[in-house]
Amino acid sequence: MRSEIITLLLSMAPISELRGAIPYAWSQGISPGIAYLISVIGNSIPVIPLLLLLGPSSKLLRRFKLFDKFFDWWFKHTLKRSKLIEKYESLGLILFVMIPLPITGAWTGSVAAFLLGVRFKFALPAIILGILLAGIIVSLVCFGAVHIPIFIK
Repeated sequence: MRSEIITLLLSMAPISELRGAIPYAWSQGISPGIAYLISVIGNSIPVIPLLLLLGPSSKLLRRFKLFDKFFDWWFKHTLKRSKLIEKYESLGLILFVMIPLPITGAWTGSVAAFLLGVRFKFALPAIILGILLAGIIVSLVCFGAVHIPIFIK
């Protein structure tokens, strides 16, 4: 049970998300289906609060210099990577969240949706679908169904 809780927490965290949670679960002997389910649920948990509360909370916290600098950095960083969302809107948001690379995922997708003014009713399903697809991709790679060659110089 401890491994499942750690998997859930890892999938909720902004850096690891399910891209870190699924490999962790695999390393702990959790079955692929359970690892996928726990990771998708955990990665989905922060999405609604991010979409609904990021605007009001950032506005409130920006009164403090430290938070103002943090939000400036975070929002600037996110906007640099959100061209796909700007161009294709909801489809771009799905693809952005789905691609299992660093600085993509549900957290950054939620921030990008907020910054680009994607309405909640479009952002939420797009992000959830992106999470579901990312979970499938990461699971297939992790559990050996798909091999991604890595070239080292």
